[in-house]
Amino acid sequence: MTKTLALHGGPAVIDRPLAPFRAMGPEEEAAAARVVRSGVLSAYIGAPGELFMGGKEVRAFEEKAADYFGVKHALGVNSWTSGLIAEVGALDIEPGDEIITTPWTMSATAMAILHWNAIPVFADIDRASFNIDPASVAALVTERTKAILAVDIFGQTANVPALRQIADEHGLKLLGDTAQAPGALMDGGKAGTGYDIGGFSLNYHKHIHCGEGGILVTNDEGYARRMALIRNHAESVIQPSSRADLANMIGYNFRMGEIEAAIASVQLDKLAERVADRQRVAAELNAGLGALEELTTPHVAPGATHVYYVYGCRLDLEALGVTRAALVEALKAEGVPGLMPGYQTIHRLPIFTQRCAYGTGGFPWSLREDRSFAYGAGTCPVAEELHDASFLGLSICLNQLPSADVAQIVAAFEKVWANLDALRA
Repeated sequence: MTKTLALHGGPAVIDRPLAPFRAMGPEEEAAAARVVRSGVLSAYIGAPGELFMGGKEVRAFEEKAADYFGVKHALGVNSWTSGLIAEVGALDIEPGDEIITTPWTMSATAMAILHWNAIPVFADIDRASFNIDPASVAALVTERTKAILAVDIFGQTANVPALRQIADEHGLKLLGDTAQAPGALMDGGKAGTGYDIGGFSLNYHKHIHCGEGGILVTNDEGYARRMALIRNHAESVIQPSSRADLANMIGYNFRMGEIEAAIASVQLDKLAERVADRQRVAAELNAGLGALEELTTPHVAPGATHVYYVYGCRLDLEALGVTRAALVEALKAEGVPGLMPGYQTIHRLPIFTQRCAYGTGGFPWSLREDRSFAYGAGTCPVAEELHDASFLGLSICLNQLPSADVAQIVAAFEKVWANLDALRA
């Protein structure tokens, strides 16, 4: 292997684009064609009756998903953003209530809280797993906290037992966002199923992929009913009852189509195989990159498995003597795909730092003049440092990665590490 970096004029280790991940096959094509031939692309009716819960493909997929994940209720929705809104709305949320969540996630997690006029409170993350830190959560509980919304980030479940202990101690509900980790395990249980309500994303490049979609899971019949109502124009369906039962029954069209359900059902059959392949890729990366002392490969918690939506690493920048930006530039030049320098720190978004969710009056924070809410720089220091400086991920979900391609990625890292002096110059 040449010692001259591609960045400095040498040949790249990977001299061709690596093949993109292809989720669809003949089975999905046949499932979609079957629905098209039926002439029924959606069978929902937004009114009481037999079709309030959707058509046969949606119902069959929901039954299959409930069985697969080992829960009493599974509900399909048209996106995981819709699913998050429905799961928060299923609780007895009042405007101005607080829900603790993580800043290390896609913005939709926190937007689902704001959607119901509740206030997101951001806990810091664990440096090793990148999941929400239970100790940080415990320190943020107040008398208006209603729930914890954890995210199973990058393919590994959060510390659900510790979060459950906090929730039980304070009478809180525990919600989950397992968009990136279907198929992961914790102490033998499936990720996403240890929450009062949880669920999974089905959008492009997720482990289960049908274009757009999501699955809500719960063992609580009441929550399942409320989420089904929110999914399908609740206000037109729910019957007069107590005010508590009627609260937050503002419905939407969050309904999953029949084509998406048919494709998702096929994809669910492939989940175990897909997870095993991602774990194979990660094991090969671990074997190759583990010798790079200034790089920490992904941590897997005891009793847990990881399904590697993202292969998340940490850099010892002091020992390296170069910036992350310099490393990323060099690795890109060598042809490494899917590099992620940093991830998310949504607590620093203007919608929070400027309190500009609804109108210009600071609503819903204006409901809580008795309490200040900390957002912005310095409030989640671990998440901020990782995002700004020392986290480096590989989006291995984006590419087909046979062993030969993984070996080339490893070789590219080794080449860059062997030329650190050239990057320091």
